[in-house]
Amino acid sequence: MIHRIVAPPLAANVYFIDDEKKAVVDTGGDAVFLVERLKKFVNPKEIDYIILTHSHFDHAAATADLKRICGAKVVIHPDEYEFVKSTGFSTVFFNIKYPPFSPDVEVDEGDYIDLGELSLRVLHTPGHTPGSICLYEEDEKILFSGDTVFPNGAFGRVDLPGGNARDLINSLKRLASLDVEVMYPGHENPVKNASEHIKLSYRIASSFL
Repeated sequence: MIHRIVAPPLAANVYFIDDEKKAVVDTGGDAVFLVERLKKFVNPKEIDYIILTHSHFDHAAATADLKRICGAKVVIHPDEYEFVKSTGFSTVFFNIKYPPFSPDVEVDEGDYIDLGELSLRVLHTPGHTPGSICLYEEDEKILFSGDTVFPNGAFGRVDLPGGNARDLINSLKRLASLDVEVMYPGHENPVKNASEHIKLSYRIASSFL
């Protein structure tokens, strides 16, 4: 049901969720590359949602082109959309701009994205960016964590515009309280026994940020 695609330019993970409603979590930076990979699993025009965990170019630069190709609805947190608009649709640190897009659905803390068998609860987890979100499936105990938290004690950087160390620590504390069996991070491999990884990330972040 969940297929991972490693997308250029910085090996960001894109996840295709094949459910009654079909969704892509993040887009990477190359829509042509992504569409070709998606065709292994689905007719791209059948995709219903493009859900963005955050707006950095390596996760969101292909959004406008993918929306045009697929006709899918773009889902983003309102704080993140205001943030990316304020940057002119760029990741300033890398001096990279990308085609602008408009959201079709703005989601906030506690909202659900119902795909069928999976119902994703939106968790607002600022710190890496102001409107970063994670997506938690309570029954299956899976978490799409974007760049908020990674396996093996790693976590999102806070030195880019919009980053905030205190917010990230608070977000990690909250995620550490969840029962997560499988984590699908924005980079690196998905991991099982994910709660232990998240708790380690929280401990390390609390010590060093």
